[in-house]
Amino acid sequence: LVFLFFVTGARVNAKDSKWLTPLHRAVASCSEVLLKHSADVNARDKNWQTPLHIAAANKAVKCAEALVPLLSNVNVSDRAGRTALHHAAFSGHVEMVSLLLSRGANINAFDKKDRRAIHWAAYMGHIEVVKLLVAHGAEVTCKDKKSYTPLHAAASSGMISVVKYLLDLGVDMNEPNAYGNTPLHVACYNGQDVVVNELIDCGANVNQMNEKGFTPLHFAAASTHGALCLELLVCNGADVNMK
Repeated sequence: LVFLFFVTGARVNAKDSKWLTPLHRAVASCSEVLLKHSADVNARDKNWQTPLHIAAANKAVKCAEALVPLLSNVNVSDRAGRTALHHAAFSGHVEMVSLLLSRGANINAFDKKDRRAIHWAAYMGHIEVVKLLVAHGAEVTCKDKKSYTPLHAAASSGMISVVKYLLDLGVDMNEPNAYGNTPLHVACYNGQDVVVNELIDCGANVNQMNEKGFTPLHFAAASTHGALCLELLVCNGADVNMK
């Protein structure tokens, strides 16, 4: 069917209302046909995403394998500053991440909020991707513009397997972000009681204050789903009289 479009004179690089070309839209099965007819591998949509971004986000490994050899740079960023590796890490596809790393993807590339691929993998709970990134040299203590570490990211979304893994690597569980909030603060605010329990068991400071003087207990009390977190804090020495 795709071949017939070309026989009848279809424009291989025509863009739709979202600036997507047929190559953006292509599934792995027809990407090679498009490429043989000079489809633009560097075409960008309205979000500045190239076909490689789309392939990485959608776990289309075969498509990515066809695209990568034709690219001069696999680290092109989209409007949000994210590379194909960011998208692959967010999607949690180990094979795609491995492919991109083997073809020169910058493991420490950061988006416009200074978030690296490991931040997104940690936040989404993709433990195997996190492990792969670490094995290739990703910095487990890296910070975004607001000084959130991968541990902050995993703690906020309740990704206990990633939290345990990062703690096993020896990351500082009391590391504050730009507001003075530790992973325990953000876990309490988001009602992530399993993570809170793990952090406390590993020795997190239950009375550490942020820049406004608030402790994790304040955050648990302010959360609409922090009751269990509050109970855990109180049972483990949180000062209920701190103001």
